[in-house]
Amino acid sequence: MATDFDVLIVGAGISGISAAWHLQHHRPGTSFAMLEREDGFGGTWYTHKFPGIRSDSDLYTFGFHFKPWVGPPIATAAEIQAYLGEVIAENGLGPHIRYRQSVETADWDSADQCWRLGVRQGDGSLASLSCRFLWMAQGYYHHRKGYWPQWEGMESFTGTITHTEEWDESLDYAGKRVALIGSGATAATVIPAMAKTAAQVTMVQRSPTYFFPAANVNETAELLRPLDLDPAWVHEIVRRKNNYDQAEITRRCREEPEVVTAELLAAVQALLPEGFDMAHFTPSYPPWRQRLAFVPDGDLFAAVRDGKAGVVTGQIARFTPDGIAMADGTNVPADVIVLATGFDLCVMGDIRFSHDGIAIDPADTITWRGMMFTQLPNMVWVFGYFRASWTLRSDLVSQFVCRLLDHMDATGATSVVPRLRPEDEGMALEPFFDLNDFNPHYVQRSLHLLPKAGDKAEWRHSQDYWTEKTVLPAIDLTSPEFAYTRPNPVAAIAAE
Repeated sequence: MATDFDVLIVGAGISGISAAWHLQHHRPGTSFAMLEREDGFGGTWYTHKFPGIRSDSDLYTFGFHFKPWVGPPIATAAEIQAYLGEVIAENGLGPHIRYRQSVETADWDSADQCWRLGVRQGDGSLASLSCRFLWMAQGYYHHRKGYWPQWEGMESFTGTITHTEEWDESLDYAGKRVALIGSGATAATVIPAMAKTAAQVTMVQRSPTYFFPAANVNETAELLRPLDLDPAWVHEIVRRKNNYDQAEITRRCREEPEVVTAELLAAVQALLPEGFDMAHFTPSYPPWRQRLAFVPDGDLFAAVRDGKAGVVTGQIARFTPDGIAMADGTNVPADVIVLATGFDLCVMGDIRFSHDGIAIDPADTITWRGMMFTQLPNMVWVFGYFRASWTLRSDLVSQFVCRLLDHMDATGATSVVPRLRPEDEGMALEPFFDLNDFNPHYVQRSLHLLPKAGDKAEWRHSQDYWTEKTVLPAIDLTSPEFAYTRPNPVAAIAAE
């Protein structure tokens, strides 16, 4: 049966643009569209509006391998949006994007071997679209909706309470006292930006986070650029060097965590006022158990050193009419309270999946390498890396899908779904992520919503780019964990 498209991509952010570029360059003639819920491209970099919004990964690895990055390693949202806009314009991807399109349902029709989608249009109407392959590139958290913990007395606070994920750009905090709850990369971004005009910004944290302060400049790039080299060469060299450095820091965090901890804390202490209590920046867990937050030019610590920002560590007892009361009796006065308390996880876009009309809960499926799932044919979900740039895995997934589609075309397959092999039957099922290795709070809160993992490499999301960059391109697409449907017996025989 003919479908509206060969491939439908859900999302027009980093992952969706990667998918579109690879389809266009490696599978010319494939019909595809990107369905974007917002009225603009960019995903995170379009919806995040909080003060100081910037990347926390370097743009040489967060950017695409096919589009040189020529700016500073850590970039603002506006700079990233401009970069993505150039990618779209230079590659003619704009006509493929359909804005204000929210996918609500997806039913796999086994008789017609296609996905049938219910798509909410910008005008509120519901449209139907069909495709051969569904490419989920919408990310992993709810845009414009953050996680709101509840504390006693929140309703009594007389000022403004807001969340970084739901930022109102009209909020005027100039000359006001701000209490920001949270201690991760978002807090490290927002605090120095707000401190420029606020009377005072206080970071209220339950426990400290590891920070890595350094100049927002890449020495290798600065060394190479004056040599009048092709920008693509500079980009690739720096990209490889940064990936090597990231692999090395990850290795050291595992093999010598005490040494790395001492180095990280020393770098922070050097930027703080003399006598500052380092307990506020000394985490209780080993480095890399949660994401290591990069602080460009040490701007967070400069705000503390200049007296524009402070830190309070401990448990919040309650909100009061004029601020926050801590369990130890400390009071944090505030006119504005900002919650930088993390994401609200979104599993596969909150789409209601079904197979021939029978509902499929993603939590009841088993993942194949963190991108495909049992019970869900012809579908891939892009879930990137936490310890390396998200885009690195987006590109690996894009390359894999194009190769998979080529293989299906060559062998007459109309669908593929991961299946457990005889040796996998009865294997122990585990959470999607290994919490002993990586355990941010927003992941811990939502693990029950995610697909399950197995105890073998094929059935896990390794979060290890330095292994996957070799393993994924070499995967044998005839392996028994792939169950193909081949209506054409001639093609099926040729595939054997």
